[in-house]
Amino acid sequence: MNRDQLIEHLRFAKELGVTGVSRDPAWRAQRDKGVGSRLQILPAGTQHLQTTPDPASALRVIRTDLGDCTRCKLHEQGRKQIVFGVGNPDADLMFVGEAPGGDEDIQGIPFVGRAGQLLTKIIEAINLKREDVYIANVIKCRPPGNRNPEQDEVATCEPFLFQQIDIIKPKVIVALGKFAAQTLLRTLDPISRLRGRVYDYRGAKLIPTFHPAYLLRNPSSKREVWEDMKLVRRLLQQSEI
Repeated sequence: MNRDQLIEHLRFAKELGVTGVSRDPAWRAQRDKGVGSRLQILPAGTQHLQTTPDPASALRVIRTDLGDCTRCKLHEQGRKQIVFGVGNPDADLMFVGEAPGGDEDIQGIPFVGRAGQLLTKIIEAINLKREDVYIANVIKCRPPGNRNPEQDEVATCEPFLFQQIDIIKPKVIVALGKFAAQTLLRTLDPISRLRGRVYDYRGAKLIPTFHPAYLLRNPSSKREVWEDMKLVRRLLQQSEI
């Protein structure tokens, strides 16, 4: 971590209410026992590490930090609004796509077009509802013409996705499509090679699968997605034991 990244990390922690780090052995003992996994906010000036707010509040801090984002060139290329993410901030299951499309850019909600409707059916096929999960994208703005996000755009935007993941702490992440899977896993392997496997990712199990938009063009691949989602369901059930 370089100096600028460290400064950004500390600034973000301060916004979440962290004012210091405790070196008190008693506090460490409590931490190691899992006490206070949701930190209680202590008065400013105390020497103990203060916990983050609940996930919903922490996500609002990130969204506020994003603002009407102008960090990359997409804000000058026809983007209407930020598409941050939606769903249960305590979700065990999180879906990550590549970027908003036209419908998402208008409504400010990820996966609301035809592909989004199919994603809802996929979620319901494993006995969950859309409001049970959390849905986001690698980047928060629609690229012009729905092109793939470019490297500088991803580098600028993905730290916000990482913060979302770290706050929600899902047990399983489904990467929807080649671009999302390749970006998260830092690989150029095709989705056909990546899917069907389980990867450890930021404390979660990551499952790559085909993007719903791909399934609309290639319905025969729904069988593979169903196999991937059965794997997701098994992982979620195992985590409950």
